[in-house]
Amino acid sequence: MHPSSENAASRAGAVTVLLSLGSNIEPQRHLRLALDELRQAFGEVVVSPAYRTAAVGFEGAPFVNAAALIRSTQPLQALEDWLHALEDRHGRDRSGPRLSDRTLDVDVVFHGDLVVREGERVRVPRPELRHAFVLKPLADIAPDFVDPLGGRTLAEMWRDHPQHDEAFEVVPL
Repeated sequence: MHPSSENAASRAGAVTVLLSLGSNIEPQRHLRLALDELRQAFGEVVVSPAYRTAAVGFEGAPFVNAAALIRSTQPLQALEDWLHALEDRHGRDRSGPRLSDRTLDVDVVFHGDLVVREGERVRVPRPELRHAFVLKPLADIAPDFVDPLGGRTLAEMWRDHPQHDEAFEVVPL
């Protein structure tokens, strides 16, 4: 089912989905457009402040990162397929290294209390949750959301993060 075809009645079974968004190529433009598409598809979207952070894992321009909370009845794979198409519509180039400059990166960090493993590796919740650029914006918008792996709220996890007391540059979207 395409997200925009969901109606109010079908949203009764919707789960909270927490997304991490990032860009370091025309970041404000790409993030604004992506959030507009999320609103068109899912209705209300709760959006965190956007923060400028250094690229992690490669030399590149700084990223602008934010988080978004949506409610969706879509299964994880269908939602991820839709988000990959969203990234592609915004010029995401997947031909280079995994860690590289990008117009748009949108990841499902949490899909309700779902835990997905691939072998020994946990895929959802996203392991990138350990990075401040993912955890801080999520804790901003969903402080009471409980990580199904650790049983702790995002606020607790952020409070205990090594970068908790650092200043983060807020970027207007």
